Amino acid sequence: MTIHTAERLPVHRGPAAWNAILPARAAFAPLDGDVLADVAIVGAGFAGLSAARRLRQLDPTLRIAILEAGTLAEGASGRNSGFMIDLPHDLQSDDYAGKGVAADKTMIALNRSAIAFAKGAVDDYSIDSAYFDPAGKINGAATETGRNLNVSYAKHLTELGEANDMLDAREMHAVTGSRHYTSGLYTPGTVMLQPAGYIRSLGTGLHRNGVAVYENSPVTKLEKTGPDWILATPKGRITAGKVILANNGHLESFGFARRRLMHVFLYASMTVELDRNARSRLGGHPRWGITPSDPMGTTMRRIDTAQGGNRIVTRTCASFLPGMVPSQAAVERAAGTHRRKFADRFPAIADVPMEYSWAGHLCLTWNGVAVMRELEPGLFSACADNGLGTVRSTLTGIGAADLLLNQRSDVSAHFLAEAEPEKIAPSPFAEIGANIYFRWKEWRAREE
Repeated sequence: MTIHTAERLPVHRGPAAWNAILPARAAFAPLDGDVLADVAIVGAGFAGLSAARRLRQLDPTLRIAILEAGTLAEGASGRNSGFMIDLPHDLQSDDYAGKGVAADKTMIALNRSAIAFAKGAVDDYSIDSAYFDPAGKINGAATETGRNLNVSYAKHLTELGEANDMLDAREMHAVTGSRHYTSGLYTPGTVMLQPAGYIRSLGTGLHRNGVAVYENSPVTKLEKTGPDWILATPKGRITAGKVILANNGHLESFGFARRRLMHVFLYASMTVELDRNARSRLGGHPRWGITPSDPMGTTMRRIDTAQGGNRIVTRTCASFLPGMVPSQAAVERAAGTHRRKFADRFPAIADVPMEYSWAGHLCLTWNGVAVMRELEPGLFSACADNGLGTVRSTLTGIGAADLLLNQRSDVSAHFLAEAEPEKIAPSPFAEIGANIYFRWKEWRAREE
């Protein structure tokens, strides 16, 4: 008999704003009593829901049950910035370039397959098109250093045969209404999600299609009994022949990949609804997304009514937290930084208040690999998004489903060929060192 007991459950700080700005929805009931399934999936984010959809595509007869510790889009899937990026986007590099032309071409193809998979879900489940906007994105630059990083990245993209367009200060102002940006690099392949809207709609579509979805049902124990796994929750149990752990960093909470996962929290704030006067003072386009030319700079995004209101999101500041619990004080400190960054970029509407501030959990590995594999007989993982949760988690979910059903695919083959995650230094050394490094990188990229 094998038992894995959850050492911790997810803790969130601040509201998941993308979820909060959408109309209220009735949650799916928690698991209550004993249930049988062919496949149980732990986690209803991008990885878990993608795994369920892929399983449904491959074998519509499977009994699939998804267990979500909280509610749909209240976790990391409702706390990201909604960029579904097709191109190399290595957060540990200086300019996002990846691991060479051949490796990057492979990754681009996989990323685009994930985007196509998500577009298929949008079509199949009649998901609001505003939640899946193929608008592209801009790497914004405010300094000559930032522009040089964009030039370097653009050269790499040209070597890859990928379209890119350098924008000048006038063009950046026309898009954003901000004179902070002196240049930018536009790439057309990114999809801008309303991440909570997409996840909520995908979960609803799967449920209508026969997949059991249980919210507020944290898995507290996994137990192998004979050929089956038993998953215990506070009010019930699921017995399943196979299990996918799609719980990202909380894979470690069940004892797997210890000291191999880096738990990083990014912080963001969202304005109140911009009234007509504020929109007039701001100008610019009603929707756009800007990633910083330096990966440790500030991400900005503007959305409109169809996505939950005319609002602007500011995301910056990072913390390495091995215990996976951000403090409310950290959220409040970051919110102060967000206000300053917002005012720097939009002085004409600097008086617009923030309505929401929050922390979101990323799971990285030192060598940038995922953990998509069979951990034990019948127990699979789709984890470690490396800060690219929308697209990478979609891929690991697809890959885990393919692996579970012995379906050969480029996605599963890619992740199975990756090395093991490298070990990281024990706490407190890793925590102190990483956070000092983050502070230095953020200081260096302070204008970006």
